[in-house]
Amino acid sequence: MSDLAMRATVAGATANAPAKPLRWLRWSAWLVLLVVLLALPLYVGSEWLKAGQWMMTGAVGAIGLTMLVGQAGQLSLAHAFFLLAGGTTYTVLASGTEDGRVVGFGVDPLLALLAAVAVTALLGLAFAPVSGRLRGIYLGVASLSLVFIGLYFGQSADRLTGGTSTGRTPAPFALFGFTFDNSGSLVVLGVPLRQAERLWYLYLALTVIAFVLARGAVRSRVGRSWRAVRDHEASAAAMGVNVAWAKAGAFAVSSAYAGLAGVMTVLWFDILKPDENEFGTYGINVSIAYLAMVIIGGLGSIGGALVGALIVFGLPQVLSLYSNQLGIFTGSGAGAVTPILVSTFVYGAAIILVVLFEPGGLAAIGRRITGGLHAQRKKEGTSR
Repeated sequence: MSDLAMRATVAGATANAPAKPLRWLRWSAWLVLLVVLLALPLYVGSEWLKAGQWMMTGAVGAIGLTMLVGQAGQLSLAHAFFLLAGGTTYTVLASGTEDGRVVGFGVDPLLALLAAVAVTALLGLAFAPVSGRLRGIYLGVASLSLVFIGLYFGQSADRLTGGTSTGRTPAPFALFGFTFDNSGSLVVLGVPLRQAERLWYLYLALTVIAFVLARGAVRSRVGRSWRAVRDHEASAAAMGVNVAWAKAGAFAVSSAYAGLAGVMTVLWFDILKPDENEFGTYGINVSIAYLAMVIIGGLGSIGGALVGALIVFGLPQVLSLYSNQLGIFTGSGAGAVTPILVSTFVYGAAIILVVLFEPGGLAAIGRRITGGLHAQRKKEGTSR
């Protein structure tokens, strides 16, 4: 081997070496976080577990939306509609008929959950002719019409949804005969695992699966086609990407994630109750909240979507728990300062700060910190 080749080899090894410790550090951090989350139900109360479940519900929905908006470049405000569609599909299929008032089929809950994901994906595909023709704010406004369709559906299809006055109770989720409710007796390390603890592990499993699948999709050929269409449709088509199918696929995947989040929503509330107006559990405000998660976390960032959900869905829960203990933000009625109102101001301010100073969101800050550590280690390796 020549002296020049030897120098190039040594330089390449030196340049690549610092990346390995950082990669192991990242994986170690994820592993530690997973262990902490697995052990958490053994040490905290049910009210904190409920708060965490709501954050994970937001995380699943935000992961789907960030793939659509950030990776594929399609603006959508229809997430609330797909939440309602997924929750309704699960409840109708998994629950039974109640005195002829509502329709139910008593399907296995796991099959009902998978069917809810499939149905919402098909609904997303049905919107493909619109999403394929429009882009930007025009697509966002068009997708917003689905929220109003969902509002009408929830109010009129009371045989499926139970109506706005009473709603209907979904069947508890069960997996291979094990139900995620208070039935039976299950004790781990002296701690009885009731509904809150069982749902925690269910939601954690669903979130991890959603995260891993999304990371795989983003890094695959599918993800590359989404980004090619986002950056320049004509160039993507010239490279052989089917633009229409790429857009339709992104909308279907995002809708499927929203459908799963809808199932998690009805299990969290333990009721499917359609909204009486456009501002409710499945209203415009929810679609905006999911878009806020994506913007704050960083457009297209899967990990950023988790942080965005932590801020937008987690902050109201944490403030509610602390406000009861400290006696603050406990007012009611018009003009009262409530935890939800404070949270709205906080994540609204966060959006403004992100847009003005860090368009890449919190994910860009994390990448900058990681890049700085990488550069520092590279510098140290070179100096040796």
